[in-house]
Amino acid sequence: MTDMEDPQYDPETYEEGGDYEEGGEYTGEDADGMVDSLAEEEGDEFVQVGSAVEVKLFGRWSFDDIEIRDMSLEDYIACKNDHATYLPHTAGRYQKKRFRKASCPIIERLACCLMRKGRNAGKKLMACRIIQHTLEIIHLLTDQNPLQIVVDAIINSGPREDSTRVGGAGVVRRQAVDMSPFRRVNYAMYLLATGAREASFRNLKTMAECLAEELINAARGSSNSYAIKKKDEIERVSKSNR
Repeated sequence: MTDMEDPQYDPETYEEGGDYEEGGEYTGEDADGMVDSLAEEEGDEFVQVGSAVEVKLFGRWSFDDIEIRDMSLEDYIACKNDHATYLPHTAGRYQKKRFRKASCPIIERLACCLMRKGRNAGKKLMACRIIQHTLEIIHLLTDQNPLQIVVDAIINSGPREDSTRVGGAGVVRRQAVDMSPFRRVNYAMYLLATGAREASFRNLKTMAECLAEELINAARGSSNSYAIKKKDEIERVSKSNR
């Protein structure tokens, strides 16, 4: 039987792209109308899939409300927009080119700093676990976003001035020089990781507890922090060599 012989087929009411119900009546809904009606029928079951989901570190800590209070370090503390990650483990090749590590997420850089001394080399999953426990401890002690504490600690721990050796032929003296923003971030993370490692060595405290304590003290600018003490010492020596 052809379409013309079908008793339900009516060429006068037929439109291209139209729809028919079981009774053969034309509803006249287009594709968008059908989607809207399906969404209304399904209600809560209709879930939009896209990039609207907020990226949170370990599924808990948001990157949106982080504030970098030092304007000079905004380009070197990667913690917003494209640098927001679910885990501090992106497997990026940040050492292939100079300054490329500035685009590495700042929490991942801190995890890499923890993999020092030979017995810890390459154990990045262990470093990620330490970072995860550290952030939980910081949140319990401060009731703030722990990512903000980490950023504040890095800003406060970076020396702004250093001294270098100048001269030759047996005549050497120290000359004070300004430290670049990139080196300030690098040096701050080195000092924070070193302080936490030394505090946890031959101690009942875990590495996560020591790192959390170090970050909190550094964020407050407390002299109890190893990184803050070292920073003040470096700046004091360079001031005397001006």
